[in-house]
Amino acid sequence: MVEAASQGFFLRYTAAMNDTAMAQVKTVAEFAAAPAEFQEAVRKIVRSHAVNELYGARVFDEPAIALAPTPYAKWLTCRIAMEEYGHHVRFRQLGEEIGIPAAEMTPEGHRPLSIFDFSLTTWEEFCVTKFIGDLAEILQVEDLLESSFLPLRNLARLIMPEEIFHSSFGADFCKDLCTTEAGKNAVQAAIDRFFPFIPAFFGRAGSRNNEMFRRWGIKRRRNEEMRADYIARAGDEAAKLGLRLPEITA
Repeated sequence: MVEAASQGFFLRYTAAMNDTAMAQVKTVAEFAAAPAEFQEAVRKIVRSHAVNELYGARVFDEPAIALAPTPYAKWLTCRIAMEEYGHHVRFRQLGEEIGIPAAEMTPEGHRPLSIFDFSLTTWEEFCVTKFIGDLAEILQVEDLLESSFLPLRNLARLIMPEEIFHSSFGADFCKDLCTTEAGKNAVQAAIDRFFPFIPAFFGRAGSRNNEMFRRWGIKRRRNEEMRADYIARAGDEAAKLGLRLPEITA
């Protein structure tokens, strides 16, 4: 029965491709009947988000509460940490529904992204991780907003407003810091340290995984397209504060 359902899905998908529209997998039950490669692609994305939302909250957001200089800043940082942990919980719940073992959705069971190798030590650095770091996450979530797997699409649409808030938080606090020369210098130094970790966040050019994601309509854009878009957008945002992105090797 599953094999027949999978063949039926593939025929619908092929027909949809011919009509320049993506076939949709509307439920977890339909997911179970989808082709194996489609399932593999979705699990890779959900697993990655579950792991990295958790690890980012652990190594960036929760420690930053102690770095925040005022009760107001601590309050907002607590909100960010809560929401990032919440993103992990939501991706983990979806992952369990589509058959990902819970142990694989933790940093102990699956290696986090290299962006989290950055060692956070100051409040200015945390503000920068939100300002330009969460902008990178916004682009990743944007690419899921029209995903052919509707439960993933719906989850992306649910968390997007929170990701926008996190980046806006960083921009606002960086703007406040830049009102003094010392603060602006500290923010620029944080950008110089943190930004080189970000381009790898988008994956390799010509990635076979990315090609698979796009083939099944789960994601839309190539890694190199997203990276170029991000660098342009981050550069524009930094320039608004009189800041610059450091030169990095391709």
